[in-house]
Amino acid sequence: MNNQAAVQLNTITSLQKAQQPFTCIELFAGAGGLALGIEKAGFNTLALIEYNKDAAQTLKTNRPEWNVICDDIANISPQNLEFLFNIEVGQLDLLSGGAPCQSFSYAGKRLGLEDARGTLFYHFAVFLKKLRPKTFLFENVRGLLSHNRGRTYDTILNIFAQAGYTIQKQILNAWDYGVAQKRERLITIGIRNDLTEKIEIKFPTPGAQYSEYKRKIFELVPPGGYWRDIPEDIAKEYMKSCWNMGGGRTGILRRLSLDEPSLAVLTSPSQKQTDRCHPLDARPFNIRENARIQSFPDDWEFCGSVGSRYKQVGNAVPVQLAYEIANQIYKGLGGLPCGG
Repeated sequence: MNNQAAVQLNTITSLQKAQQPFTCIELFAGAGGLALGIEKAGFNTLALIEYNKDAAQTLKTNRPEWNVICDDIANISPQNLEFLFNIEVGQLDLLSGGAPCQSFSYAGKRLGLEDARGTLFYHFAVFLKKLRPKTFLFENVRGLLSHNRGRTYDTILNIFAQAGYTIQKQILNAWDYGVAQKRERLITIGIRNDLTEKIEIKFPTPGAQYSEYKRKIFELVPPGGYWRDIPEDIAKEYMKSCWNMGGGRTGILRRLSLDEPSLAVLTSPSQKQTDRCHPLDARPFNIRENARIQSFPDDWEFCGSVGSRYKQVGNAVPVQLAYEIANQIYKGLGGLPCGG
């Protein structure tokens, strides 16, 4: 083979390698909100583990090609994970998931992996230790920060650091990323220490926000109203030279009805202390409406009883938020050859 042919072959091989999607394994997959966002960002999900039978069936029904494992993660983490998922140590690009938070043991104040034994997070940490993925995404509720006076999250971060990962964390509100609800999630991202000079991951930039001044003025405008519906002196100050313009100027300071973010979607259609009533009808949101607020596509089918489906939707990570985060991880991984 001459030099020119060798160069062409190497170029083709490099392009083929670059076109391979980055790989992901997801734990505690639920109904697929996080997995859908990760898929949308371009990842190839090798496997998803979910204990709940209805949620696992939801995943299988909508993505028959996905390798969905419906089992207790405690039965899986002790296994030879390399053999089980046909992947070498260090080859996986992303480990994702969000284990429900539970208090940890503090015997001896070791604050290591053994302190998390008996919790669901322990198994996430075992996967991390055994597979050594290049990056991980661990999402949870904001309340994890204060859970057990902050000790739970401190232990989690300590275990991640001991596993050899550089950590970055941030609270993200789904509303800032195109999701129609105010829903905060604690996002923890890790990069394997030997790759920190090759991989840089940034948190997604929030969408446009009103200034505090403009926000306070809009709070005076009723749904469907505009500048004529607020005190004249405030409208005049805000509009400045536009005040003297001709025409109705109905586009200025106009506030649309039904255009506010939903409060966080819950796991039940009607809870006495936290009812979520439909804006037009005296009824709770139905499952599909809740799914739309969670940014699930309309063709995503939820399986199980009515109560189970409500719970699956309510527990999910908003798909669009998941995509924004996963997209940044994907971009960060772009600095490495896939599988390298």
